[in-house]
Amino acid sequence: MTTPTQDWLGHALRNTTWRLRQQTAALAALGLFIAVIIGALYLMQAASIATLNRQLQELIAERNLLEQSNEQIRSEIAQLRTVFRLRSRALELGFVEAERDQIEYLVVDGYNPNRESTQLQVAQEEAANLPVYDETFGGWLQQQWDNFTHQFQDFSQSGS
Repeated sequence: MTTPTQDWLGHALRNTTWRLRQQTAALAALGLFIAVIIGALYLMQAASIATLNRQLQELIAERNLLEQSNEQIRSEIAQLRTVFRLRSRALELGFVEAERDQIEYLVVDGYNPNRESTQLQVAQEEAANLPVYDETFGGWLQQQWDNFTHQFQDFSQSGS
């Protein structure tokens, strides 16, 4: 004869195998679901990176075209600024080359063609002649007070 306690234990042991299978299946499904989510996130990230790389390549190609265009324009400007081109354009506009007797030279008093050394000397002399700024806030206040008292004395003397 079996007691109710033994029936309960046997019953619990018989259902354990079924529960173990259910738990294993549930864990496997959960693992598969997590793997699918991680895979989807990875694919989204990879697609985003690929899109950004493509946009970056397009921008680099556009930058290269713009740089090439800038260099072409610089080349055209350099060709237009050649002496031969400028002379021919000046002749088209009606300018003529000056003859030796048409040139006038101006004499500028105090001009020295060796101006690099003179500019340094003049700058040093000007710096030496500048007053030294050593005013403080207290000194400024004292100066303002002295000016005020001097004006007040002048006013009181003229009013008497």
